[in-house]
Formats: sequence, C-alpha cells, structure tokens
Amino acid sequence: MSTTQRSYGEGALLTPANVLTIFRLVITPLFMWLIVTRGPSWWTTLVGGVAAFSDYFDGIVARRQGPTRSGAFLDPLADKVAVLGSLYTLVAVHRMFWVPVAIITLREMWMSYFRSKAGRAGISIPASQLAKYKTMVQDFAIAFCVIPWTRHLHWLQLATIWLAVALTVYTGWQYYRGHKVATAS
Repeated sequence: MSTTQRSYGEGALLTPANVLTIFRLVITPLFMWLIVTRGPSWWTTLVGGVAAFSDYFDGIVARRQGPTRSGAFLDPLADKVAVLGSLYTLVAVHRMFWVPVAIITLREMWMSYFRSKAGRAGISIPASQLAKYKTMVQDFAIAFCVIPWTRHLHWLQLATIWLAVALTVYTGWQYYRGHKVATAS
C-alpha cells in the first residue's frame, strides 16, 4: 500500500497509529513512577524504551495508513506528555538540571500556541525532519539518566540535554520563520 492511499478516513479516531499513541500516553506514568521508585534500572530503561519505540512505530503506521486529524492532535500531545513528564520527574529526583527543562517547556508551550493559531487560520504545521531528530535527542537525554550503564556519566547527560535544548530552540525558530507570514493575521 502506498503512502498516498488511506486506510482510514481523515476523521477516524481508533486507528492502529492512534492506539500506539494512546499506549504511549498510558505507559508514560508507569515510566515516571519507575524513575521515582527504582531510579536508573533495567526495568525503568525497558519501559522508557517501549514508550520511545512506540512513538517511532506509530509514525511508520500513520504514514502507511494516512494521517488523521485525531492523530495530528494526539501524537504531539503524547510526545509532550512523555518528554516533559519524564524530564520533570528527573528534575524532581535530582537527575536532571531544571534550566534546560524550563527552556524546553517554554518552547513547547509557545509551539502549542503557534500551532493552535495557525490551525485557526487553516494552516497545518507538520513536524519537520529536524524536529523528529530533536525528539530523539530528548529521548536519549532521558535514557542516559535511567540506563544503569550511563547513570554516572553526567557529562554525557549534560551534553545530550543541552544538544536537545539547542535543537528544540532552533526548530521552534524554523517553524516560526517558515510560517510567520501565514499566521500574521
């Protein structure tokens, strides 16, 4: 099946891609609980890895079956819940510095506002390829804090979270630059 054929209508809610996205929303609190109760452990790593891979696979499924409006809403929501929830949990247990997390949060709040404003103007702002890499780097920053082999490599954790911040800010600027004229109304 080509990527241009649709398996589901644009308004479909219960699609395989959305089921994977909802799964990510459901498993994220378990991951956060494991960060608090077990800290860096293989169980924490496994659950976090399953959540991260579900994001990867729901994207593949959505591209094969065609995008839906519900998926366009749910997927970024699940990303924000998973990434920000995990980062704030790591801050709470003193495994992550709060400043980069605050910067990422401000960009995500601004991007939600910007996408909402664009949506009211009838403009869709899909995730860029660089923004997908940004999410992957954010996932690695989280992973390096919970994987037992990397839990003591603070230089790696710091380098990765600050790289994630740089990508987060840069991709936000790219979105704004590319769509500011269209949303200026």
